[in-house]
Formats: sequence, structure tokens, C-alpha cells
Amino acid sequence: MSRLTGRTALITGSGAGIGRAVAERFAREGARVVIADRDADAAAATASDIGEAALPVTIDISDEASVEAGFAAAVDAGWAPNVVVANAGVQLFGHDAKAADLDLDVWRRTIDINLTGTFLTVKHALRSMLAAGGGSIILTGSPTGLNGEGQDFTAYSASKAGIHGLTRTVAAAYAREGIRVNTVVPAYTETGLVTTISDDPEARAAIVGRIPVGRAGTPADVEGIMVFLASDDAEFATGALFAVDGGMTTL
Repeated sequence: MSRLTGRTALITGSGAGIGRAVAERFAREGARVVIADRDADAAAATASDIGEAALPVTIDISDEASVEAGFAAAVDAGWAPNVVVANAGVQLFGHDAKAADLDLDVWRRTIDINLTGTFLTVKHALRSMLAAGGGSIILTGSPTGLNGEGQDFTAYSASKAGIHGLTRTVAAAYAREGIRVNTVVPAYTETGLVTTISDDPEARAAIVGRIPVGRAGTPADVEGIMVFLASDDAEFATGALFAVDGGMTTL
């Protein structure tokens, strides 16, 4: 497998979960991968497991200075990314809630990380790619931003809907610059982010029951579409949402 030979990909939130799985797959496909995570130890561990094709950098996506410094560190090391996966985010279980019950601080924290953090990642990816003559940016969305799936997660759902809108706007603005921007929409995917659900048999059964394929998603389910979007096979794909959700958003 070598669909990404010659590419360098920076992946936020790649110290664990979907981001780590995608980083590992990209490396197997021939890419160099910049492992960007606010947890420096997790980034270093992932990079160590991948080997010489990986470079760890510490990035807090909610802090523009940190994002700018992380991209600069990659460029200075000779790892300027021509693929960026804006994957990092949070879902504040036990705090996010229906709108009338939602604390403003929870709203702000979620938006600061998920939406503003994604914007900042995209902003600095664009600056790097404009200098390099193009590239591919891939965002991670959610069914909660498309339908009523996240009725108890007002802030999270709104943040993901914002990401979907950001995709289309940025794609249109930079298409003629050779920069493609797309969003992957996974279903409920079992990672360390969602243990509140996965450790609760009743809650897990309720959400899996809404997936027509009949099972929860895994990080491996997302890898293939991200490889496609990072590769030349997707050179005419931009401004689109690619659902990899077991049919969840068809209901």
C-alpha cells in the first residue's frame, strides 16, 4: 500500500483514538505523519510506535499561538504538511445538555476546542499549503451536526454543524488555489472519548440500535475514506461531507 507516498500529513488529536488510527494507516500508505496532540506524552508514544515516519509535536488547538508554533515546528523540521486532518475535539459528557439546561462555560469550552480549534487548524493549514501550492484538508464531523441525534449535546452538536459549514466555505474560497477541503462524518465510534456510553450497556444499546448496519463504528472504519481524501484519487472532491456512519444519518 503506497497511495500516500511523498505526502506529509499533520493530524491533530493523533495521540489516541481515531486520530492515532488514521496516523498509523497513513504511515502504512507511505506518508510521513506529524503526530499533533496537546498531550505531549501521547504524541511521543504514537510517534515512537510508528517509527521514523512520524514526528511528534505538541499542539493545543484552542490556542492560536500553540497551533502556529506546532505548524512552524513541523516546517522547520522539513515536515511541511500537504495533508492536514483536523480531528481533535471534545465531548463533555455529564456537562453538555439540552439548551435550557446548558451552562455557558460548557458551551464556550466546547466551541473553543471543537469549532474555534478546528478553524485555527484550518487557518494555519491554509497558510502552509498556499506557500506550497496546494494540499488536502480533512475535518472530522458528526451525525449530531446533521440531524437530531445529539439532542442532549447542544454544544457538541452545534460545534459539529459549524465544522460542516466551515468545510463548504473554505473549500469554495480556496479551490482555485489547489486546496481541497472535505469532512468525514463518522457514526458513534468507540474510542476513549465515549466511555460514558460504551461502559453503559443500556445507553450503548440505544445508540447502536439507531445504526442500520447494527454495530458501533471503530477507528478503522474511518481510515479508508481519509486515505482516499488525502490521495490523488480525490482530486475532484472538495466541499463535501462523506458519511461513514453505518447508515445512521439516513434515518
